[in-house]
Amino acid sequence: MLNRLAIWALNTVALMLVPEVVTSITVSSWTAALLFALLLGLVNASIKPLLLLITLPISVLSLGIFALVINALAFWAVAGLIGGIVVPTFWSAFWGALLYSVLCTFVSMAVSEPRR
Repeated sequence: MLNRLAIWALNTVALMLVPEVVTSITVSSWTAALLFALLLGLVNASIKPLLLLITLPISVLSLGIFALVINALAFWAVAGLIGGIVVPTFWSAFWGALLYSVLCTFVSMAVSEPRR
């Protein structure tokens, strides 16, 4: 449980770093960032696998690149639900989601226990 809270908190910090690189994205408060990280995690765990399954033929034809589009759309949709986070365009969502995914991957690798 403590490990999941640490990952959630560090993912929130990662989200606060995204506007430093993708300047069109704005995050106005830590509360909005916490809520965004929680909601995006829930969307990625529940809805995103279904979307990836439905769009599997397109993903195969595009050699998996369409999965990045799904990731960007999920990022953009969750940002639209949370007040205090502004993602104005699809391309902002694309680059923001890509950067956020990379940062969250590093967080998971740093916090998770090594496998034996």
